[in-house]
Amino acid sequence: MQRACAAALLNAGETIINDPGYSNDDKAAIELIRALGARVTGSGDEPLHVIPPASKWGGKPLSVNCGESGLGIRMFAPIMALSGQEITVNGEGSLLSRPMDFFDEVFPQLGIRVGSNKGRLPLKIQGPLQPRTIDIDGSLSSQFLTGLLFAYAGAEARDVSIRVKDLKSKPYIDLTLEVMEHFGWEVGNRDYEEFYFPGSSAAHQGSTGRRAPISYTVEGDWSGAAFLLVAGAIAGRITIVGLDPDSAQADKEILQALRSCGARMLLRPDHIEIGPGSDPLQGFHFDATDCPDLFPPLVALASYCEGTSVIEGVGRLAHKESNRALTLQEEFAKMGVDIRLEGNRMLVRGGEGPDTERVLGGMAVHSHHDHRIAMACAVAGLRAERETMIEEAQAIDKSSPDFYTHLRQLGARVRIWGEINHE
Repeated sequence: MQRACAAALLNAGETIINDPGYSNDDKAAIELIRALGARVTGSGDEPLHVIPPASKWGGKPLSVNCGESGLGIRMFAPIMALSGQEITVNGEGSLLSRPMDFFDEVFPQLGIRVGSNKGRLPLKIQGPLQPRTIDIDGSLSSQFLTGLLFAYAGAEARDVSIRVKDLKSKPYIDLTLEVMEHFGWEVGNRDYEEFYFPGSSAAHQGSTGRRAPISYTVEGDWSGAAFLLVAGAIAGRITIVGLDPDSAQADKEILQALRSCGARMLLRPDHIEIGPGSDPLQGFHFDATDCPDLFPPLVALASYCEGTSVIEGVGRLAHKESNRALTLQEEFAKMGVDIRLEGNRMLVRGGEGPDTERVLGGMAVHSHHDHRIAMACAVAGLRAERETMIEEAQAIDKSSPDFYTHLRQLGARVRIWGEINHE
């Protein structure tokens, strides 16, 4: 959804976004492109219609807010730098403490003036960006590369390349390239080590010289669905619709972990059925280096598997909404789950014994204002022997505002403080 908003801002004509998201991150992206001059109409279940600004949002200095979205700031900052206008970029919540040093390091190489608060927000930028062949470090996040790819396309870059060292989360770049291709931008990829721009494409341009509207449909979100799939595997057979098994999204790899632990699963073109297997779920080994957002649902899953599950890629967790490795260890310990951190590996000890019916001791836990921690604790609480109370449970609104509604639809009792007769 956020990539679609970025593409719509840079597109030469109207963009129609079908099945738009409405999480807090999605709303932040919509408000950001509005602040940059795009006209956005449509709400609720209606498609969004986006008309881009007539020029690269020039004029007096501008202030924008990316909410709490890490992808939002890293993707949109290079795009905003296409303008010669001074733009102050701010954010909210955990985003204020997340590192932004890469802007200070890379932007000056592209002719962009940049200032930050010692590598933190607020960020001041002023272009225009000059596409050049550069080298960047991809070990922290692929999100900045996504922004550069969009910005180079928007600047109609030719005969230049972005060379990347140690790129992590390659599937997220696949998703970016897929969206860009849909909008007619051509980007070459040499084994994820170099991305080059042979020239801008004239796709979607009509015979009159005016671009025809581009229609883009937002896929179902595998990141949010991973929690529901785990819920089905540990708590009862469910059916989920709206997911594309052939998606470029990294988090569809949750299916691999579910197969490994012995969940019963049936994949159909239009739905997925999942439930506990005939035998107890078994501990699994999973490398989450390229899909670190799966750590929280994987921990919930491992909590109900016999033996010890090993999840690799812990180094990717430090700069999320919380330090997720430590947060998962702390909050799941309250529920009776032993998590050990050994270098880049997380070891989660689940149930033991051939006839185990391990249930967690429901307790008061805290989301640490992290949407995925809140969802992981809620899923683990589905089979807890006592009620689980999650403080700051509304953190889910960042990415999956319908999550608790979905749990209710599946038969779980969910009470939200302040609501009346919703249980």
